[in-house]
Amino acid sequence: MSDTTRAKKKLFIKTYGCQMNVYDSARMADVLAPLGYAPSDRPEDADMVILNTCHIREKAAEKVYSELGRLRALQQARGADAGRQLIAVAGCVAQAEGEEILKRAPQVDMVVGPQTYHRLPEMVAQVERAGPGRGVMDTDFPEEDKFDRLPEESAPQGPAAFLSIQEGCDKFCTFCVVPYTRGAEFSRPAAQVVAEAKRLAAQGTREVTLLGQNANAYHGESLDGRGEWGLGRLVRELAEIDGIARIRYTTSHPLDVDDELIAAHREVPELMPFLHLPVQSGSDRILKAMNRRHTADDYRRIVGRLREANPDLAMASDFIVGFPGETDDDHAATLRLIDEIGFVHAYSFKYSSRPGTPAATMGQPVPEAVKDERLQMVQQLLGAQQKAGHQRTVGRTLPVLLERYGKHPGQLVGRTPYMQSVAVEAPAHRIGRIAEVEILSVRGNSLHGRLADATLTGEIDSLSPRTRIEESTAV
Repeated sequence: MSDTTRAKKKLFIKTYGCQMNVYDSARMADVLAPLGYAPSDRPEDADMVILNTCHIREKAAEKVYSELGRLRALQQARGADAGRQLIAVAGCVAQAEGEEILKRAPQVDMVVGPQTYHRLPEMVAQVERAGPGRGVMDTDFPEEDKFDRLPEESAPQGPAAFLSIQEGCDKFCTFCVVPYTRGAEFSRPAAQVVAEAKRLAAQGTREVTLLGQNANAYHGESLDGRGEWGLGRLVRELAEIDGIARIRYTTSHPLDVDDELIAAHREVPELMPFLHLPVQSGSDRILKAMNRRHTADDYRRIVGRLREANPDLAMASDFIVGFPGETDDDHAATLRLIDEIGFVHAYSFKYSSRPGTPAATMGQPVPEAVKDERLQMVQQLLGAQQKAGHQRTVGRTLPVLLERYGKHPGQLVGRTPYMQSVAVEAPAHRIGRIAEVEILSVRGNSLHGRLADATLTGEIDSLSPRTRIEESTAV
């Protein structure tokens, strides 16, 4: 196949759900790049469309079928000269409902699970040999490590990038499908993670977010191959990479917050003072029914230890309201926990039954109207806390990683250490740099600021937090 032919192929990927899926979508593009597929912004123009799906929320599968219906219409509208458009369904819905997808949507050419997308080139070859209407499926949990089979990144990921370090979950919360769609916990060897982080840094990435279904359950093989590293030790190694100025991780579980990780929050300036630590409920009775294996007071103690290690730490969390059997007292306990801890950000949802999970057979459903009322109360409290957190930044000067262009000419957008979005007037050459920004105001869910003294930021905005501390100490 000539280079000219390769360049003509276009790939459109629609990503649903979590940051892990965002990472997986980028790696699917890397896997298909050697076949000549280049990114497309429109499904109409694509020679291949991939729906990278999420199975967490209610009616997730039906949304996929609805999208497949639209794609079928696009296929039928394509002229003969445009050639065949391949359609693939990937991710967790593919893993859970692969055979049903091929049965209900015969226009689908490939169904591939989250552990097997490294095999996409072989699947494309099978489909091209078989012709239309002969869909292929690969949703196994293979023995080989898919990360060993993935190519290097084909394009720079930008100033902030995701880096997968761990997949799967062994916690088996009763409401969650992840253990069934992503499989058992698996951690990448530290050498793989460090090598990928170095490549990202060489491409201009300044912030890496370490991804995992339970990122703080990381237990990868150490660099010397003589033992295992936890997340805290991995963070220390990544912080030494030239160019990596910021490190984050998500998502985490309270049971996996260990002493080493707490010490990293205290001692590693590159580890940002923002932690997403889901709790789900403030009621011990509901936490037990969820099989969370911690109590509300356990959560309070863990947060207390983390904030003792780093008093500047901002907390985020997840909450489910209306879990089967949840009473007014249980709901009140959740509100108390939120009020006591204080969160700068949170995801809150009404409970939705997922087929195949233990919670789906518990009975005692909470009426939808009650769920709605409780969710509104939770979101009002969390919203007030987020607004107060934003307001506390006004008047402060914070380091902001400028990541992209804003909505208005001459405007760039970045994030504070606490994950808050900030818009600032700044020249385009500052994209990818960390600038000191004075926060002037709160505008909706974001902040507005201005660059601090230009001569000062011109000297320090490319430095890591560690270097800033060392230079400040030297002065």
